[in-house]
Amino acid sequence: MRAALLASPASPLVMADVQCVDPGPGQVRVRVTHCGLCHSDLTMIDAPESLTPIILGHEAAGIVDAVGPGVGTLAEGDHVMLSPFGPCGVCYWCVRGETTLCASAATMFMGTMPDGSVPFSVDGQPVYRGLGVAGFGELTMVAASAAVKIDPDVPLEVAAVIGCAIQTGVGAVLNTAKVEEGATVLVMGLGGVGMSVVQGARLAGASRIFASDPVADRRNASAAFGATDLVDPADTDVVAHVQEATNGIGVDYAFDAAGAGPLVEAGLAATRNGGTTVMVGAPALEHSVTINPAVVHLITEKKLLGCMFGGCNSQREVPRLLSLWQNGRLDLEPMITARRPIHEINAGLDDLRSSIGIRTVFDLS
Repeated sequence: MRAALLASPASPLVMADVQCVDPGPGQVRVRVTHCGLCHSDLTMIDAPESLTPIILGHEAAGIVDAVGPGVGTLAEGDHVMLSPFGPCGVCYWCVRGETTLCASAATMFMGTMPDGSVPFSVDGQPVYRGLGVAGFGELTMVAASAAVKIDPDVPLEVAAVIGCAIQTGVGAVLNTAKVEEGATVLVMGLGGVGMSVVQGARLAGASRIFASDPVADRRNASAAFGATDLVDPADTDVVAHVQEATNGIGVDYAFDAAGAGPLVEAGLAATRNGGTTVMVGAPALEHSVTINPAVVHLITEKKLLGCMFGGCNSQREVPRLLSLWQNGRLDLEPMITARRPIHEINAGLDDLRSSIGIRTVFDLS
């Protein structure tokens, strides 16, 4: 199969011929048709000590190519959306409904399948499976629980975008923060995840949605997704603007959708006493967060929440999101601002580094 491979850290991806084994027990092999490009992929690509060689891409959809022993929920030819998390369903976290904390699914960060195996190789040497999906290849392997069957009428490029951006952003609002109707919300960072947070806030019935990003095109686009107040952080103090606009109270909820320590600190400053700041974007390891002295944090009762993948169980969440899309309440097609063949992946990465567009989807069909 063809795959876009990160052969060494902080280097351009290369197209390579990669071997993929047959699925083992509880696994499915999927022929990937579309894969979105997320900033988490870029973070791993540009990191000086990334695990390599590795196939990245974790926002994918495709068609089941083969099923392993014991898989009764999927069959060859099924259309599926792939999730970075394939929960085991039986561990301490899964039985509590906290599937994104599943001990088995955590192997996505180690480049292996949940059983520790690596399904890919080049010339007999193992190739790691990046971020739980490895969607930048024509074939991939996932646990059956990480493949959500969808109706064949759903365009696979649309399903791909649900895989990370939509689930993470909308889930951060509905599952993690549990934003209530009439709340005020600040969203910082308007890439694919940030736009999805805006949409989630709109779905929740937020009365006011402040959207902040230094890129004018993204700010302007956010209005169509539900943002009510557009803020340019390059020439406006976001915290001061939000405080003034809310009569010195602050917003009920703030979301860092870019993954930056300073934005988390801004969220804590922008929220009201008793308000909530949610970390949605994945910050680099060198980022840290400084909060007020402990007693101030205690007195103000402000809350800081971590949010992994929007707290989503994809088997439950994807049908809900698709239903919202089919009923005209969730905008998916406008999230895709560029479509490229997979061999143009480095050009797509350059666009992402330059904050061009919202989501690029690669065609591997």
